[in-house]
Amino acid sequence: MFYHLLFPLRDHFFGFNVLRYITFRSAGAALLSLVLTITLGPWIIKRLQQAKVGDTVREFPLFEQQHKAKVGTPTMGGLLIVLTLVISTALWARLDNSFIHAALICTVFLGLVGFLDDYLKLKKGKPGGLKPWQKLTAQAFIGTAVGVFLYMSPETAGFSDVTVPFFKDALIRLGILYVPFAALVIMFSSNAVNLTDGLDGLAIGGVVITAATMGLFAYFTGNFKFSQYLLIPFVQQSSELTVYLSAMMGAGLGFLWFNSYPSQVFMGDTGALALGGAIGLVALLVRKEILLLIVGGIFLVEIVSVILQVTCFKLTGKRIFKMTPLHHHFELKGWPEPKVVVRFWIINIILALVTFSTLKLR
Repeated sequence: MFYHLLFPLRDHFFGFNVLRYITFRSAGAALLSLVLTITLGPWIIKRLQQAKVGDTVREFPLFEQQHKAKVGTPTMGGLLIVLTLVISTALWARLDNSFIHAALICTVFLGLVGFLDDYLKLKKGKPGGLKPWQKLTAQAFIGTAVGVFLYMSPETAGFSDVTVPFFKDALIRLGILYVPFAALVIMFSSNAVNLTDGLDGLAIGGVVITAATMGLFAYFTGNFKFSQYLLIPFVQQSSELTVYLSAMMGAGLGFLWFNSYPSQVFMGDTGALALGGAIGLVALLVRKEILLLIVGGIFLVEIVSVILQVTCFKLTGKRIFKMTPLHHHFELKGWPEPKVVVRFWIINIILALVTFSTLKLR
């Protein structure tokens, strides 16, 4: 909005010319979402406490001693993240960019799905909230809609060819299969972040690291000179996603202010489903779907640990891990919660550096 309102006035005041730069608007988006989140956080946390939407002991049956202090901690804090992310993006991004439209629609849609899930669990007394098939259906719907948009739109010609890291010209040609592939990417990322959200600061820290990494890739992909130099596909509209991802990073850091150990608020499915799906969407829009498996490796390991545990138990009656998702396995091994979180963050940063290395190792 700032761009559309103020940039045309650059002839009257040269200072408004700075709004043409994505880097400036990205910094503004990050700072605004950070300040908004920290400012609004206490008020929203208080309202959530008054609404009595806190976790109960049944959420932590095997961790009664470690986690009993968390009983009653307000959940649905994802409302704060989604709110500040949308406001900051709307103010700092160019609103004539279809990728920004897609990012905001996906974020709000999955945020509403997560909100309904949290509401049913915490206010209506339904332990499971939405049924798994209902959440998967909603995720598949938005993912399919994104896939159809990218496959059919003239602006995104060539998106059905998936790029392969470490190779200059290697492509996986999916054709019409790109549509279900896009749905699977969004479903995977949305659920993976949701499963990772089990310890104070764990998921949101990973989201911040991943958003920062994907933000740089969005900028390089949308800049013709950089994309030519780095030998990556040029996607004209993708650089504007840097503003959106910067807003996500700022909102995430602001939320971490309250979500760090010991947490004052949990994001719940409201935040986890929205942020996870948004990261998957960005990976599709910048054509870095496979790289998402690297930079989001922590999320990948978490969801795979659950799949392996369930499959092994059904087939053999035995468990591979003490408990899944994987972060709980390390807790049961005696690691303090902050140590698990920080070590997972360190691994996430290492994976982000590996992801950056793919820009030149081709």
